[in-house]
Amino acid sequence: MAAKLAEGVSNLNLKGDGPAPASQNTTARNGSAEPEDQDDSEDGKAADDENGVTAAKKKKKRKPKKKKIASPSAQTYPPTVEVSKLFPNNHYPEGEIQEYRDDNTYRTTSEEKRHLDRINNDFLTDYRRGAEVHRQVRQWAQKSIKPGQSLTEIAEGIENGVRALTGHQGLEEGDNIKGGMGFPTGLSLNNCAAHYTPNAGNKLLLQKEDVMKVDFGVHINGRIVDSAFTLTFDPVYDNLLKAVKEATNAGVKEAGIDVRMSDIGSVIQEVMESYEVEIRGETFPVKAIRNLNGHNIGPYNIHGGKSVPIVKGGDQTKMEEGETFAIETFGSTGKGYVRDDLETSHYAKRSDAPNVSLRLSSAKSLMNTINKNFGTLPFCRRYLDRLGQEKYLLGLNNLVNSGIIEAYPPLCDIKGSYTAQFEHTILLRPNVKENIALIMPDVRFSPEQQLFIYFYSTLTVLSAQEITDLFKEYFDHNIGEKSMQFAIDCLPMSQRFTREDALRCDAEWADPNFFGLYDIWRQNA
Repeated sequence: MAAKLAEGVSNLNLKGDGPAPASQNTTARNGSAEPEDQDDSEDGKAADDENGVTAAKKKKKRKPKKKKIASPSAQTYPPTVEVSKLFPNNHYPEGEIQEYRDDNTYRTTSEEKRHLDRINNDFLTDYRRGAEVHRQVRQWAQKSIKPGQSLTEIAEGIENGVRALTGHQGLEEGDNIKGGMGFPTGLSLNNCAAHYTPNAGNKLLLQKEDVMKVDFGVHINGRIVDSAFTLTFDPVYDNLLKAVKEATNAGVKEAGIDVRMSDIGSVIQEVMESYEVEIRGETFPVKAIRNLNGHNIGPYNIHGGKSVPIVKGGDQTKMEEGETFAIETFGSTGKGYVRDDLETSHYAKRSDAPNVSLRLSSAKSLMNTINKNFGTLPFCRRYLDRLGQEKYLLGLNNLVNSGIIEAYPPLCDIKGSYTAQFEHTILLRPNVKENIALIMPDVRFSPEQQLFIYFYSTLTVLSAQEITDLFKEYFDHNIGEKSMQFAIDCLPMSQRFTREDALRCDAEWADPNFFGLYDIWRQNA
């Protein structure tokens, strides 16, 4: 069976352009026939003898074959390869699928809803492409960020990765509106919960005792993927992070079509505030930050108008079919309430901006730059610096005071407290709910088997469907017992897969047995 599997994989045509044609030069290579150009040279000799010209002068020169540039097969570290080159067929991994519950369980099997999903899913490619960019940059950031780095270095590293992987550097007029950063990279430390990114000249360094929220967005054609995580380097904060992460997951699970916002907030608060954290001998209850919320997302509009509370309340607004939501939760060891603080860096043009006459020439010029490069997408001062804008603060403040541009100052709890954040983007499709920033786990496979499926699809060695079919065939529908043998037989087919690739894997895919499988692969390759 293993030999059969290996033969089947070796015969797969991964380019999708049909079976490879049989070689026309086989007999010539084997010495049983003359080279193709021999007859031509004989004819040429006869003609040359008649005309008194030697064959050497008449022999045609063969044009050198153009070398084909090989497509990249794996992501670099740090990430620089555009994801569309890793997924040339535009088949990006599906997000985590969750079925609707309660009165909406019928949607999962409803032929009408499934048909509606199929005919209205063109936008999913943009979302999944953006999600793959976010996932690869996020995984790199989680592994590479270390104490001692400047916040500017961290932010620019993430943003450079997003721009490279989307294929939109954002320096040409209108390029950033096609794809790239969905909003500036938030790097909020400790008591600061959100909306902090370094401005030019910021010298702040990340410290080992810091709690940093990393929040960034990726968009393709205005479809924004918004996801965030919290980084710490001291296990003392583990319970704080666990509380917020579990609360976010509970919010995602509760969310769905026709679900009331108040019900989601109640579930989130109950989970989060069941935790407490001990820091330097003092115990703190984890509090949900009551004036921060999740939100719906519209095309080119990060805050679409609906809010998803993270505490119980009376909001009876319902989620609706076809909407996109960022489910994000914030926990704090402080008061659980944030206020504007520190220097503003985040801005965005209001979607309902008034039509006012601008008198300042600097405001008019800056507004023109914002319209052409960001539209209603959020931006920060560093982005204006990057476009070559100078001495723009007076004009920017004028736009804010005119109500055209909204300023988003950092949001902070009391000094000395610590805050954490986790966030996912979900799509309320007609028949299922898709957590777009996470890879869909397959309950048929163990974690290590899911890991192989993920890497094979990411490295474009095989499509996800092809490797899934091979799993089924190899294990004969009883796949739980032979994953080790599968690794021995199949991993040598891809010499591109290295220990470094394994180390870059997102922690949620990691499995202790995987590194043992890697060593066996090396011994048997």
